[in-house]
Amino acid sequence: MKVRIQYSISLTLNKGSHIMLRWILTFLIVAIIAGLLGFTGVAAAATEIARVIFAIFLILFIVSLIMHLLNRSKLP
Repeated sequence: MKVRIQYSISLTLNKGSHIMLRWILTFLIVAIIAGLLGFTGVAAAATEIARVIFAIFLILFIVSLIMHLLNRSKLP
């Protein structure tokens, strides 16, 4: 009797994730352009906003991954 164990994690980004990632990229691009043009205050603010949004995204992603793994183990 062979027992085959297969582990697979399928991670898909929903529409909300894509919107959040777009905002991160938008603020990073604004920060880079503002920094190149010498607007250091705007660049710092845009960088901080992008950093905060990325941290929120990362926390939500990790929570989602943990919940997915916990729910998967409860399946028969």
